[in-house]
Amino acid sequence: MSTSKYSHPLFGANLGTLIKLYKRSGGIGRGHKLLFTLLILSAIGRLPFSLAERLVVQIKRSKVEPLKDPIFILGHWRSGTTHLYNVMSKADRFGFVSPFSTALPWDILVIGRLFGPLLRKSLPSSRYIDNVKIDAISPQEDEFALANMTTISYYHAIYFPQKFDEYFEEGSFFDDLSPAQIKGWEKTFFYLYLKLTLDQGGRQLLIKNPVYTARPAHLHELYPNAKFIHIHRHPYKVFVSMRNFYQKLFPQLALQDYDHIDIDALVFKTYRRMMTNLKQQAQALPPHQYGEIGFDQFQADPLGELSRIYKELDLGDFEADKPSFTAYLDSIKDYKKNSFEISAELKRRIDENWSDLYDDWGYAPKV
Repeated sequence: MSTSKYSHPLFGANLGTLIKLYKRSGGIGRGHKLLFTLLILSAIGRLPFSLAERLVVQIKRSKVEPLKDPIFILGHWRSGTTHLYNVMSKADRFGFVSPFSTALPWDILVIGRLFGPLLRKSLPSSRYIDNVKIDAISPQEDEFALANMTTISYYHAIYFPQKFDEYFEEGSFFDDLSPAQIKGWEKTFFYLYLKLTLDQGGRQLLIKNPVYTARPAHLHELYPNAKFIHIHRHPYKVFVSMRNFYQKLFPQLALQDYDHIDIDALVFKTYRRMMTNLKQQAQALPPHQYGEIGFDQFQADPLGELSRIYKELDLGDFEADKPSFTAYLDSIKDYKKNSFEISAELKRRIDENWSDLYDDWGYAPKV
């Protein structure tokens, strides 16, 4: 995700969501008021198309056949979820979340169809945080779309950091939400997935969203037959990459001052709570619906790890999908990942805070 001075992911938000966020967040920071005005004008200008799309969805939804529950890729941010998503999405059997779907979730089927060529030209060439290439068929996480459709989203903590703790805990863990608020989120969630299914020709949805790592049990309630793939990475690398993640996202996306955010404390706290939730809740998932992949193992033998997870979770004919995976992996063999230095002191702090969470994945302390 990359933005210029007058671009922002919230350009795809509906008017109601923007107004609620403005009122609840305490306004907009200096230097961003023109941008927010443009967000409002964009929502007003798209309103006729958004209304037309509701009608299109109503007409088409009766023609959708009963669908398989989604496959969810889980993992703390910067653990390799994007790489796994990019590879698996190359299989024709899976539908995914396109860039247009995240940018314009209310207008996927109308504006997305009418102005597709123009929208393709507006896409950034790569993600700002790690230089991963983006094109019209690059799969994206659905959280950006949900942030444009509801006030309950992790990304609102980034957009409106004056309410960071409140928005972060609501959007990540559903803290302090009433049953009615959760039901409202679920209604929007199901509506988005219906539209994604229509957009992807009825194929089984493959979804990547790090936030869902904190609450797989809730997803299992919504989709009892869903499959879950958790990818994990050495916590040393996760920590330093998360520093970079926030240091780049805040300047790009925040509409308020964010100097008060203690990034290291945030990463330490979030990883512990998210991994604790996952470990506890994954135990209740049926074995054939939950599997794990180590990022290093996936890097070393991607086809071998995919073959294994296909068998464990009964995802279909791996040999039929293998040529698509191989072609994509060959196309990115020259990609250079970001590299970050990590001190012995930071390794010690990470081990003190997290080692009980990652010992069973084989990530022993290395200081």
